[in-house]
Parts: sequence; C-alpha cells; structure tokens
Amino acid sequence: MIPEQTNLIFFVNGKKIIEKNVNPEWTLLYYLRNKLNLCGTKLGCAEGGCGACTVMVSRFDRKSQKVVHIPVNACLAPVCAMHGLAITTVEGIGSTRTKLHPVQERIAKAHGSQCGFCTPGIVMSMYTLLRNLPKPSMKDMEVAFQGNLCRCTGYRPIIEGYKTFTEDWEVMQNGTALTNGNGVCGMGDKCCKLQNGCNGTDKDDNEVLFKPHEFTPYDPTQEPIFPPELKLYDTLDREYLVFKGKDVTWYRPTQLKDLLELKHKYPDAKIIVGNTEVGVEVKFKHFIYPVLIQPVLIPEMTEITQLKDCMKIGASVTLQDMEDALREQLRTQPQYRTRIFLSIIEMLNWFAGKQIRSVAAVGGNVMTGSPISDLNPIFIASKIELELRSKENGTRKVIMDEKFFTGYRRSIVNKDEILVAIKIPYTKENQYFYAYKQARRRDDDIAIVNSAINVMFETKTMIIKTIDLAFGGMAPTTVTAPKASKNLIGKPWNQETLDLAYTYLIDDLPLSPSAPGGMIQYRRSLTLSFFFKAFLAISEQLQKLFPNIIIDKREMSAIDGFHSQIPKNSQYFQVLPSDEKIKSVGQPIPHLSAFKQATGEAIYCDDMPYFSNELYMGLVLSTKTHANIVSIDPTEALKMEGVHAFYSAKDIPEEQNKVGPVLHDDEVFISKTVTCQGQVLGAVIADDQITAQRAARKVKVTYEELQPIIITIEDAIKHKSYLVEKKIEKGDVDKIFATAPHVIEGDCRNGAQEHFYLETHCTIAVPKKEDCEMEIFSSTQHPSELGKLVAHVLNVPQNRIVTKVKRMGGGFGGKESRFIIAALPAALAASRLDRPVRCMLDRDEDMLITGTRHPFYSKYKTAFDNDGKILGCEIHIYNNAGYSTDLSISVLERAMFHFENAYEIPHVRVKGFACKTNLPSNTAFRGFGGPQGMLAGETMIREIAEYLNKNTEDIIRMNLYREGDLTHYNQKLEYCTMLRCWDECVASSNFAPRKKEVERFNRENRWKKRGISIVPTKFGIAFTALFLNQAGALIHVYTDGSVLLSHGGTEMGQGLHTKMIQVASTVLEIPHAKIHISETATDKVPNTSATAASSGSDLNGMAVMYACETIKQRLEPYKIKNPKGKWEDWVLQAYMDRVSLSATGFYRTPNIGYNWETNSGNAFNYFTFGVACSEVEIDCLTGDHQVLKTDIVMDLGESLNPAIDIGQVEGAFVQGYGLFALEEMVYSPNGTIFTRGPGAYKLPGFADIPIEFNVSLLKGAPNPRAVYSSKAVGEPPLFLASSVLFAIREAIKSARLDAGLSENNFKLYAPATAARIRMACEDHLTAKLDEPKPGTFIPWNVIP
Repeated sequence: MIPEQTNLIFFVNGKKIIEKNVNPEWTLLYYLRNKLNLCGTKLGCAEGGCGACTVMVSRFDRKSQKVVHIPVNACLAPVCAMHGLAITTVEGIGSTRTKLHPVQERIAKAHGSQCGFCTPGIVMSMYTLLRNLPKPSMKDMEVAFQGNLCRCTGYRPIIEGYKTFTEDWEVMQNGTALTNGNGVCGMGDKCCKLQNGCNGTDKDDNEVLFKPHEFTPYDPTQEPIFPPELKLYDTLDREYLVFKGKDVTWYRPTQLKDLLELKHKYPDAKIIVGNTEVGVEVKFKHFIYPVLIQPVLIPEMTEITQLKDCMKIGASVTLQDMEDALREQLRTQPQYRTRIFLSIIEMLNWFAGKQIRSVAAVGGNVMTGSPISDLNPIFIASKIELELRSKENGTRKVIMDEKFFTGYRRSIVNKDEILVAIKIPYTKENQYFYAYKQARRRDDDIAIVNSAINVMFETKTMIIKTIDLAFGGMAPTTVTAPKASKNLIGKPWNQETLDLAYTYLIDDLPLSPSAPGGMIQYRRSLTLSFFFKAFLAISEQLQKLFPNIIIDKREMSAIDGFHSQIPKNSQYFQVLPSDEKIKSVGQPIPHLSAFKQATGEAIYCDDMPYFSNELYMGLVLSTKTHANIVSIDPTEALKMEGVHAFYSAKDIPEEQNKVGPVLHDDEVFISKTVTCQGQVLGAVIADDQITAQRAARKVKVTYEELQPIIITIEDAIKHKSYLVEKKIEKGDVDKIFATAPHVIEGDCRNGAQEHFYLETHCTIAVPKKEDCEMEIFSSTQHPSELGKLVAHVLNVPQNRIVTKVKRMGGGFGGKESRFIIAALPAALAASRLDRPVRCMLDRDEDMLITGTRHPFYSKYKTAFDNDGKILGCEIHIYNNAGYSTDLSISVLERAMFHFENAYEIPHVRVKGFACKTNLPSNTAFRGFGGPQGMLAGETMIREIAEYLNKNTEDIIRMNLYREGDLTHYNQKLEYCTMLRCWDECVASSNFAPRKKEVERFNRENRWKKRGISIVPTKFGIAFTALFLNQAGALIHVYTDGSVLLSHGGTEMGQGLHTKMIQVASTVLEIPHAKIHISETATDKVPNTSATAASSGSDLNGMAVMYACETIKQRLEPYKIKNPKGKWEDWVLQAYMDRVSLSATGFYRTPNIGYNWETNSGNAFNYFTFGVACSEVEIDCLTGDHQVLKTDIVMDLGESLNPAIDIGQVEGAFVQGYGLFALEEMVYSPNGTIFTRGPGAYKLPGFADIPIEFNVSLLKGAPNPRAVYSSKAVGEPPLFLASSVLFAIREAIKSARLDAGLSENNFKLYAPATAARIRMACEDHLTAKLDEPKPGTFIPWNVIP
C-alpha cells in the first residue's frame, strides 16, 4: 500500500502553511485571498489572460541544485499543486510600513501605477524576472510582461521605470555614450537622456518625470531566502498525494505504474499539470471533473532526452522547459538539424504569456486538441512520434499525422491511455520547415489561423521529395492539405508550382461562410499567404545553393513578420517658476496611492475584510435575446446547502423595480419580457460565491421567444427602433448643396469597445440595525446616483443611505451608471435579510451584462470648394444604445456636437438617432460619443483631399478652427490653440521628410507598406447636462495641523485625489504630506456629480480651492499676528480662539448652458486641443501591423501635475488605439456575445504601443476657465489614436496601387483589425477566393 499524504504543505512569504482540509477545487488565488487574507494579488479575469493575479512560485531543482522561480497565474493554479513549493506574493517583498522593494519603488516613482489594480501582478512578473536574472536585457523584460495587461497607463512609464534594472540601461549609464565634437551624444537616438525623456536638451532637472539616480539600488543578495526545509529535505517532493473534497479528488502519483492504475480505474480522470485549460473549463463552462491527476513527479513524463534522430520530451514538461532545451540544441547542433526546433521556439514567443508557458505542459497541448493550437500544426507537419501507455495494453507508439484527431477535441488516444512523451525529429540538410501564426494581437493571443510547412527536396535539387502542410483555425481540428502534399511531389520549387499549390490549398481547405469564428475570406486568404511566405523564405535559402533562383527584392518584405523593438520616448512639459513658498500645483508628484498599490496594501472594494454574518449574491441572467418570461423556478437552488434566499421581480413593487440614470426604463429584475441576453432575472443569496453561483445556475427559467431580434444599427433603421431623434441645424444647408462646386457622400462606423477595467463591478451592502440605514461600498464613479437609486428601490429617504468609494481599479465611464446591475439587487437582499451582502462580477459576467462603448454609424454629405474648403455638411449619426436608454441620449448629443472634430463648417444639419436594440445597454466610455462623432469629420476631410487629389495635410490646415470661429452649435472659440498645436506637431514630428521616407519605403517593398497620418482634435469640456456642472468639497483641519479633505470626485486611477491634494497644498501653503483624502462618501459631500466628462479636476478643484481659501482667510489674522510661526501654531491658536477649522466649498461652472430649441448658448466651458502624428507599417499578406512612431502635442493649459497628465495622454491614446485598430466585440446574429474575456477580446499589450512615443505639452497656453489655469485631460487625447487608423489607410492605399487597384475606392471601418487590413489589401491571392453570395447563408457574427 502506497503511503498517502492528505495534508497540503507549502510556504507563503516564508511562512509554512499546513492545510488539513483542502478542497481540490480551490485555486491558489482563492486560498491567498480567502484563507490567508493576502489581498494584494488581484482577480482580473480568472483565465490567465491579464496577469493581475501573478505570484512567484519557487522550487528547489534537485538535479541542478538550484532554486527555480517561475511567474504563475494564481487564478488558474490549483492550490493542491503548491505542495512542497514556496509562494511569494506582492506583500512578501516589501511594504510601505517596512521597506519597499526596488521593484515596487520604481514602478511608483516612474508613474507606472494609475488605478493600481494591475500593479501587483506587474510587480511580481518583474520581481520573478530579477530573481532569475538580476541583470536582464530589455528583451527579457519584454517577454516577462507578455502575460500582463494594464488598461490605464499606456505601458510607457512601466517600461521606463523598469528598464533601469536592465543591462541595456547600465551600458548607457556607464559613460560608453561619449559626446561627439558637436556636444551631441555619440549614441544618437539611443542616448540615455533621450531614453529618459530629456531628448538631449539642456532640460532643467525639475523638468523630468522622475530621477533614476534617486532609486534605491537593487541588491540581489538581500532577497528573502528560500525555505531551508524545502532545500534540505525532499520528503514533500516524493509524496503520493491524495486530497479528497466534496466533489473532486486530487491525486499526485509518483510512479508511472501508479498513474496507469489510476487512469485504468478512472478513465475519465483529467490529467493536470498547469491547469491552464481545465481551469478555464471549470470556471467558465462549469465542468466538474471528479478525479484530477497531477503527473509532475513521474520521471518518464518529466525528462528531456537527446536521442540520435530526435529530442524526446516528457509529456509533463512545461513549454518553458521545452523551449530552454530546444534553445540549447540550437546552440550546439548544426543549423540545418534544428529547423523544426527553431519554428517551435519562435512560435512559443507568441504562445500565451510567460505565466502560462511556465506551467503548461507540452502534452496538454497535444491532448487538449484545440483546433487553434499553436504547436499542433508544427507537430503534425513534422510527424512527431507519440508514446502512449495504458495498464491493459502497455506501450503504443503513434505518429501524429492527419489521422490523429478524429473530431473536435477528440483523438485516437483511448480513455485509459496516458501520453508519456513526444519525439520531435531533427531536420535533414535538404529539409526546410516554417511555421506561421496570425492572431488579433501578436503577444499572448489565440490564433485566427496558424500553419506549418515541412518541405524535403531530392538531394542537391529543387525537386520536392515530400511536403507536409498543417493548418489550425480552418476546421474543428488541426488539418492537413492532402491534395497539395500529394500533387506537389516531384515538382520543382518555382512559380508554376506555387500557383499549383494555391489551387490545391483552396480545394483542401474549404470553409463554410457560416463557420464558427467568422472572418471566412480572411482565414482562407491566410492559408495562401502563409504558403507564399514559406515559398519565398525557402527560395531565399535555396538561392545559396542555386544562384540561378531569382527573387524580386521588393518581394522579400513578405518573409519576416513583425518583431518588438526597444521602445523610445520623450516627454516635454514645463514647470512654471513660482514666488510662493510651497507650490505643489504643477509638480510631477507621483500618484499618492502608487506606493500602496505597488505593495498590495491599497484596498479595493473586494479586498475589504468580510463582515460578520456576510452573504454572497449570485445573479440569474437571461439566456434569450427577446422573449417573454413564462416562469422562474428557484426550487432546486433553494434546496442547496448554504442558500438563504432568492429574489426576483415578484419581491419588489413595480415602481421600485423601475430604475435608470435618466429615464427609469430599466429594471432591477426583469419582470415580464427580456430584451437581451444577460439581463438580471433574479438573485440567489448564499454563504459564499461558489455556492451562490452554482445555485443561480440551477434556477429554471421558461421562455416564450419573440421577434424581431434587433442587433445591428441597420436592423434598428429597418424597424425604426429609436429611443430618440435629435437635430442641430445652422445656416442654409440646402442652398449650399445646390450651389457648391463639389459634393461627396460617404459613411464611417466604429464597433463596440469593452471598458475592461481590471477590477470588475463590485458592491458590498451593509444594513445598519436601525432606521433603515445602509452603507454601500461600491466601485462606482457616481456614488450619489447609487445612493439615490438604492433609496428608491428600498423606498427610504436618501439620508439613510451612505455610499462610499475608496478607489476603483479603473472606470473609464463604465462604472458611471451600470452599477445598478449588481448594487441594487445586493442592497435589496441586504435589506430583506438584514445581513451584509457582497457581489463582485466575474469577468465574463461583467462583459456580458454591463455594456460597452456605443457602436456608431454615420452617413454624411459634404459640400466644398475647389480649394477644399468645407462649405456645408448634412450628417445622420446613429448609435447602438442597446436595450435601454441609460446615458445613450447624452452620448449621442456629444457625438452631434463633435462630429466636425477640429474643422469649421459654416452650414450644418446634423441628425442623431439613438437606436434601441437587443444588446446590453451601452453606456459611457472615455470620450462619451465624442471620438465616434469626430471619426466622421476626420474621414470626410480625407475623402475631400482624395477627391481633389490634394495634399491631405494642406486641406486639414485650411479648414482648422481659428480664434473667434463659431461652431455649428454657435459657440465662439476663445483661447483657441488648434493651429499652434498643429504647426508644433508637424514640426516636432518631422512630418514632411518622414512622409517622403514612407514613400521611398513603399516603392522598395511590395508586401510591407508604411503610412503616416496627422490628426487634430478639439474636445469640449463640461457635462452636456447643465445641472451636473457643480461640485462640493469639505475640509477639516485638526489641531495638530493635519488636514482631512473630502470632495465629490472618485479616484479610479486618474490621479484626481493627488491633484486635489496639490490644489489644497498650494492654497494652504503647506506640504502635501499633511493632507489626506480617505474616501469619497455621500455623508461628507452630498449630491455629487459623476466623476466623468473629464471634469473631475475642474469642478472639484475649484470647490477644494474655495474651501481651502475659507480656511486660509480664517487663519490670516493669526499669520499676521505671528508671522514667524508655523502652520501648526496658527491652527492651534485659531482652535483656542474657537474659530471653525472646518469649511465647505462649492463651485458651479459659470456661463454655460445650451438651448437645443434655438441652437444657442455655450455647450462647453472651454475646449482642449491636441494633434498627433503616427506612422505605421502593415503586412499586406496577413493584415498585421506595427505602430512605428507617435508624436503628440497636447494643450493642457498649465498642468496641475505633468506626470499624471502625460500618463493620461498616453493611456488615453493607447485605449483609443484599441478602439481604432485592435479591440473588437463580436456578436452573433441572435445577440450572443462571443468576446467575454481576455482570451477572445484583445486590448493593447506592452508590445503594442508605438516603438517611439513622444508627448509634448504645449507651453505658454494658460486656460482662464479652470483651476490654476489647467485643462481637462482624461478624454480629449483618445481620438488622437485615430492617427493610427488613418496611417493604416495610407499604407493600404499604397498596397492597392501596387496591385493595380483604385487606391481610394475601399472602406476601412474601425477597428482596423488584421482581417480588415488584409482584405482591403486586395491582390492576386484574394482574387482566387470565390465570394459567397449574401443572403445564401447566416453569418457567424454581425457588426453591431
């Protein structure tokens, strides 16, 4: 009998943990947060896609006698897998109470932490890298961050702070970059000053964002020691583990025979190594696997052996270990022998993130059988050998070929068989191997299509001996191309054979126009593009042997894909001199929570300790798009142990059930008819999250389905399904169209964009024991509205409800109104049960139910003269509002105000339509309709230039607003710096010579094309709803001189609290360290407006200023009486004289208010201006692209905090880049959302930002309309990212010209995804694909 260990033993931050009652269903993240109360590690997605949960896992490798550290996604890692390992979390490396680790310090001081929710994960990725490589390269750092996402910063400050750890940085600092005779650094653009933002100029030391010489040096010898017990004794390494839970049992056998016995006994058991696949299935598909087996101690499955003709890799070997072993082969073997190995290594760079590759097993990749596996096409094309074993039948060796997979995720492996090892062959001298992958995003993304091409030639000839082709993403399994492989044998490697190959590939790889995954023509084209790339790459290799092979140099650009490069950047800003003793305003002070965020000490809503008697809420969501509710039966749910209650529309009066931020056309619980998938039908209240969510899935709902189902804007137009129609008209539009020399018509559109704040919606409702009082802790941008709606639902006065917000892990508008989904049911349940109730939405729930940025479609007709001056425009603007009004009318209004972007149009008629559809109710998102509207103006200005065959930049400059111009809503432009921003950006970006260089590049390259574009923006600052333009503040001064400040704004990473403390510090003339903001609470400042519309600093800053000035005036007599005294002296004396040391401040924006009936008044307080120039390069064969350089000039008045403001500019730009070029929400024709997590929905990652990213704040442009002459910054820069979209369009035009097509006659809607780019670059390959006739099939997805 094998001795079994049933206690889980591991170490966390040096402390030994012995868990006697482990549940095999627990993840490491669950254990850290719920059992050990270590809440620094965050839950961002639960699928290993965002990196917020990254921790370091360490083990002692007894073979190498070294401690090995790996980054791990705690959200996927089973806690049972931690036996005998040491875990380090962000709390374990440093704290603000003791000492910060340099990794924590540098990200904070470099301004790399905004909302901070992603920060602990990024800190731990960097920390793990340093533990393995104390002096990493920039490439090492880039790889380390492949599995981490940040939604706030735009990544630049994180890279800037952390590159100071690298060898590259050290080289630049050690005096190797000597100046040349002209005083210019010999390193050129690699100069360290340029790298840190000085740009080689004689900048004042105060005009840098941070000072690396002030960083604490990193000393690797001072790191915490690995637990000696784990090093000295191998007892825990050798134990046979059995952990039995209620529903699941976990086994860790130590010998192969024990594993085979278990698999014989439990043929349906799941084999677990990294849990990267099963973990996702359990969490999101709700699978339950009663038996889990971890084979990480089986020698035969964990060894890597070099054999004569192959490498034998154990099936439990991690992808990272396999990569390391294959790299060693590259180093030691002749190049021709390792061509398959090289393809695997190159593919692994794009395979998930470092956290996944560190734990996921190669055998799991084979056995999972994903049709888009990155490795399986390589394995099939190279015909690797698989070693299978079972108890009954012993060893079986099979070749992994076209017969291996028998169906979707099914193979020839029997249920009782185990994959023990794989054998990857060496290549021969006359053998060539290439593998390709195209995804939505290069780093950490699943493939759209991938392929491997394995060609063997007859010795010393160009005659094909054998050719094996494998493709992923073209069928339910990885498939081969049998006709191509058979018919190309014996053919010479030439153009004729290439053309033949295309014909066979099209025949071999059919794809139904309704196939899952969509993008049908694009996927078909990729199979041809990949083969063409391989043809050219192999031809280049053969050219060395057969010089008579001729390849056009212009074609060579097809061979290589894009690779990341070391980023460069600069930031220009001005710190104004001041006569005042203390002037915090204008200083680049780090975010005042940054250090706490970097150490995991910053508390977010779900980090709050559990209240006594607390319960958890699980939501019951609709599964139909449009249907009547026949019945809701919670019987089975209520029978479950730990379930306390179920609430639905029956439990709330009809009037109280109606809610909404403007119109009450939404419901807490849908009562009669569901009009979208994911609407809340009910709430189950239980002891914990797992129970509540399982019970919610047991609630039975019966539907009667209804028609029509309206998903797209076109559907809504067809059915005239509008929430509202609006109009603005100025001048005589009809007359202009009748008399204008030229009129064009066009359209533009953008898709939906998911907010993807790293912290999902979270609420804790805590009932008090008397007077119907309740405290609501929530991640909301609008605490007053939440309190008001909770009071409405509970039918109590608002003064009984206090809403508190400490901070949010990002908001971006998505938490302005949609909090109703989780917060209101939780408050109702808490009130009814008189117990605290918590709910934090899972990522897939949040993406399903909370709405997105509004998709827009605009149709316009524009009149202009021979010079290109716009004379008039009529435009119809449609937004997809979803199923309820929410804020869609205001979003539409802002789009109508902003459609002209930065261009003066004398005669305008703009009509707006908010379309009611059967999608989740769309909501506020950074820009609030502005960017969607501006897209129309920016599209039409370019179409005018193309129509007249004139220089786009000249047409733009001619039409730009000037000082004193009137907008189409009759607001006069004052302090208009539009032209200054434009001219400065044109100059600083070197636009004219770079445009010529782009043209030269395009002449010399056929399959890579570049484009450059420059885009202005003008963004109106104010709430378009007049009453919201107000704010309050409350200041308390205590007798020790410390100040407690409260204001109506919420902190979501934008640095609002930091700026408010800077304002208070400047007014009161005291150090900012004396001032504290605890939280935003409705019992401190009532009736607050949402922190939105970029106006948080403007409104609250003035209120704070007024409150502080009141205090200052009260203290003035004491300053006069005691001029040599200190702040503390004056405060104490005032107190002794019974002078109030508490004051309120209130501000309302003067001179604004717009009348829709008369088209008059001031819609906005002022405007923020900016210009961006971006250059891109595209791969015409795949649609992939890379942003080479972006230069931004932004007028932010006199910045309150240049570091925060530049961070906002960069963060907004990268978020806008996602909107215009990368992020795509995917919907089925019946309203199902396919993109419900980071696996399918791709936001920009570290490697997606511009390779060179320069931001300059316009100098000498004070703004008299806001606090301390500053300007709002949150939303205005976002639209500048459309410069990438239009640069891509320029590149496509060049490709089309080369193909003999019209360079202007094509549409490029946002986002400019790889599929859209490729299919716009029509060529001889796309021409080979037959087009399915519209109406003959139902597409898999539709554009909303």
